[in-house]
Amino acid sequence: MTGFGSVNIDNESMNLLIEIKSLNSKGLDISSKVSHALSEKEVELRNHLGKVLERGKINLLVIYTNKKNTAERAVVNKDLVGQYYKDLKATAQAVGADEQDLFRLAMMMPDAYTVSPVAAVSEEEWQIIYEAFLVALKKCDNFRCIEGEVMLQMMKDCTNKITKLLTEIEKFDPQRLITIREKLHQQVKDFISSEHFDANRFEQELIYYVERLDINEEKVRLKSHLNYFLETLNEPISNGKKLNFITQEMGREINTIGSKANDAQIQHLVVQMKDELEKMKEQLNNVV
Repeated sequence: MTGFGSVNIDNESMNLLIEIKSLNSKGLDISSKVSHALSEKEVELRNHLGKVLERGKINLLVIYTNKKNTAERAVVNKDLVGQYYKDLKATAQAVGADEQDLFRLAMMMPDAYTVSPVAAVSEEEWQIIYEAFLVALKKCDNFRCIEGEVMLQMMKDCTNKITKLLTEIEKFDPQRLITIREKLHQQVKDFISSEHFDANRFEQELIYYVERLDINEEKVRLKSHLNYFLETLNEPISNGKKLNFITQEMGREINTIGSKANDAQIQHLVVQMKDELEKMKEQLNNVV
């Protein structure tokens, strides 16, 4: 699920910016950009992100500057730059080239200067940074929770709509059976009057035809799946895989009802049920 949380601290001792962004994803994918002074803590931050957010494409940004620490500075390698300059000057004189930009070229040569290592943050500074990180993480998680509540209500609404559509199908089913019975009765009369009538063959075909059109078992199973889906939604733990499996079973029953019904009104209701089921499946891609 999508989420965002940030904390910004700017005081006499430090400047700190922490941003946590989360996008929808089936797995856990964390990318982080952390200031060099906090590189030793990056793994700890990433692990905590994974434990709390569990799933999603997550971006972590931590920009930290210690205003009191001036240890981070560029140090010129004077001996090496001097040697570069002499060699460049000798070469320029040998070929009669201009010597005006030789010092600039010498400073651009490899290892002309180095950056002194950044001192690790103190334990006191780390506590401040970590607490700010937890605040940003809480904001991001709360953002996701709000979206989750909306998603939960939407899936409940879809489930209830499918239940209502199933009730409508149950209303149309008796009339469907009457129509089928009348057609079957007429076909039987025509078939029996035929001189090629085979009683055993007729019985087999009749049983197959009746079983092929009966949707009572599918209606019972679909109703059971709908109830189980709502029960699973209300459980305190995340059940994304289980919910996905239940929707697959619901889809099978809906498809079977549609193929067996042989009735235009019921087919229209089945199409609406499939539409609601697809909405549920789309949202379940964001559930752990």
